[in-house]
Amino acid sequence: MPRTDRFADVDGGTVLALFGPTAVGKSDVAIALVEALAAHGQQGVVIGADSMQLYAGLGVVSGAPTADQLSRAEHRLVGCIPIDQQFSAGEYGAMAHAEIDRVIEAGGSPIVVGGTGLYLQAALTELPLRPPVSPETEDALRLRLETEGAEALHRDLAEQSQAAAKRINVADERRLLRALALLREGHSVDDQAGGLWTARMRHPTRLIGLIRERDELYARIGDRVERIAASGGADEVAAALEAGASRTARMALGFRELQSGDLEAMKQATRRYAKRQLTWLGKLEPVELFALDEVDVDQVAETILRGDSARDA
Repeated sequence: MPRTDRFADVDGGTVLALFGPTAVGKSDVAIALVEALAAHGQQGVVIGADSMQLYAGLGVVSGAPTADQLSRAEHRLVGCIPIDQQFSAGEYGAMAHAEIDRVIEAGGSPIVVGGTGLYLQAALTELPLRPPVSPETEDALRLRLETEGAEALHRDLAEQSQAAAKRINVADERRLLRALALLREGHSVDDQAGGLWTARMRHPTRLIGLIRERDELYARIGDRVERIAASGGADEVAAALEAGASRTARMALGFRELQSGDLEAMKQATRRYAKRQLTWLGKLEPVELFALDEVDVDQVAETILRGDSARDA
């Protein structure tokens, strides 16, 4: 495979942003990118854009990089927020901007890796901030969710804002609760930014979408859930609750299912989440799609960094 002294489209402060569904292999590709850059005398730094991998004490449940992965590549914004702290995309965005800017100023390449679409947007753009809502409103709506179910709340949202109801999937409980809370306290839930958010990025950015065939992805999701359970996921949830896990921390995918020991429900919830992530992938324009089926991640990393053609969406 031919090599050059400098990879294409990586110099001059270009950000590499990786997005894809859970269990697709984002961390492996990010580390391969760091190692490929290092082989050419360049520095790559992985910057997390996952709302739950930020929390210290949720490493197993959130599928955060392992100790071995952390030893192979520098990671930032992973395991850095106390488990009892409420945290928002706006707060994350300020932290991500600072880390990205530091890497660029040092002559390195930021590799932003996310499974949380809103956090990816917050890292790459100036995210329009919405006002905070009161804990009382959040508690009241969460009680409604538990007693009435998500479909009833989604119907309520549709009565108040058809646009928001179309934008928010009934299974996306976090965004559903947030929209209803804003409406209850008299705020707008219209898209404040409007237009294509990827047109407003802070730095030159290549958007890399990672995908797999659905059957393989679902098999990997099943394996991942089993691995989380075998690695002490339920114990981690219990410890998080004992430590006073915040509302936002308790929204981690699989948190409730691990608490109840229902792994099949966790697999189903994770598959649904992967579908939402794939839908969000469609919001990345332009995006270079790389299929990871039966492909060596080192080869994928080299292909990305050489700027070779990928499937564009």
